[in-house]
Amino acid sequence: MSRIGKNPIRLPEGVTVAMAKDNTVHVKGLKGELSQYIEPSITVKIEEGQVVLQRKSDQKRHKAFHGLYRSLINNMVIGVSEGFKKALELVGVGYKASVQNNVLELNLGYSHSIFFAVPPEITVKAETVKGKNPVVYLEGIDNQLVGQVAAKLKSLRKVEPYKGKGIRFVGEKIRRKAGKTTAK
Repeated sequence: MSRIGKNPIRLPEGVTVAMAKDNTVHVKGLKGELSQYIEPSITVKIEEGQVVLQRKSDQKRHKAFHGLYRSLINNMVIGVSEGFKKALELVGVGYKASVQNNVLELNLGYSHSIFFAVPPEITVKAETVKGKNPVVYLEGIDNQLVGQVAAKLKSLRKVEPYKGKGIRFVGEKIRRKAGKTTAK
């Protein structure tokens, strides 16, 4: 069996999981509700405070779905109970971030400001402390959506390896390159 797929998913207090007739799993918790379509080759059983997934055969495709859907349901359970957070740091001279009505305004060294509309499912905060780089915080219940928004923000100004300027995750290590050396 799949190592990931065979592990049961433990349900924390306040989280309920329901299986609909159209092969959709609905997870409801304190922070919200999420749903995910499940391939018919995977069966979902909800028993005694945990969710167990089983596959119909040992085909390679079914093994892949087994681990995939177990991970997706586990992320949904974590999302509705705790939520997911990402923090992005803006490194560069004059880089700024501010938020108004879920629209993130970024000054990233271009000749214009960038206005980034954040989906309503995600809450965004921008923090600027004197002497430190501005930090943008993203928080939501859908792990895929939070990661996708963070990746889109990072793509607005990729980190360059010579000076280290750009948008990066807080704590992310950047491999720096040596600049040109003078010839003698």
